[in-house]
Amino acid sequence: MIANEIINHMIPPLKASDDAHKAVVWMEEFRCNHLPVIDNNRLLGFISEEIILEANDIEKKLADFALVGQNCVVSQDSHFYDILKIAGEHKLQLVAVTNESGDYEGVITVQDIMTSFAQTAAVQIPGGILVLSIDLIDYSLAEISRLVEENNAKILSSIVVEDPMDKGKIKLTVKINQLDLTRIAATLERFSYKIIGRYQEDKKDFEDKDRIDMLMRYLNI
Repeated sequence: MIANEIINHMIPPLKASDDAHKAVVWMEEFRCNHLPVIDNNRLLGFISEEIILEANDIEKKLADFALVGQNCVVSQDSHFYDILKIAGEHKLQLVAVTNESGDYEGVITVQDIMTSFAQTAAVQIPGGILVLSIDLIDYSLAEISRLVEENNAKILSSIVVEDPMDKGKIKLTVKINQLDLTRIAATLERFSYKIIGRYQEDKKDFEDKDRIDMLMRYLNI
C-alpha cells in the first residue's frame, strides 16, 4: 500500500484565511485533534485546538498561528511503513500527502493506515507470531526463513525494531502461516535463537465455535 491509495478524502484542509472559530468547528465535526492548513495549495502546517486555546483569540486567522508539523509530509508513492514513521516522528495522527510539484493532495490518518494494514494478507491469513531477540550483527532473515521453511511453513511478514535496552540487539517479530509453532520454535532455539514472545491462535477456539454453531443449528430445528 502506498500513500495515494489511502488518502482520506473525508477530511478537508483549512485555508490560511480561515479563522480559529472555523477550525474548532471543523475539528469537532470531523473528530480530529489536528487539521491541515494550506495556502495556494501548499501545506503551511497543522492547527490544533490546543494551539487555538493558548492564543485565546477565536477570530484570529490561521495564517497568524504558530502551526506544527510543517514537515509531516509524504509523497504520493510513500509506503505505509514510511507514513507511520513520519507520523511517529511528529507525534501527529495526520500525515499530509503532496504530489511531485509539492502541491497538497490530502491527508492520511494513522487509523486509515492501521485499517488498511489489517486488510492485508499477512494479517488475514491464520497463523502464529514469534518474537526473537537477536544480536544485530547476527541478523539474517534469509537464515530464519530457511529454518521456518524446513518445517513446511512460510514467513508472511516481519518487523524489526531496535531493542531500547541494548543498541546492539534487535527484536524481530515474524508472522508464520502455521497455528502450532512448537516445532518451529524448537528448531530456532536449537540454532541458538532466543524466543522472547509467542502468540498462537488456539485451534480449540475454532473447534468450540464449530460446536456452538452445531448446537445453534440443532436448536433452530
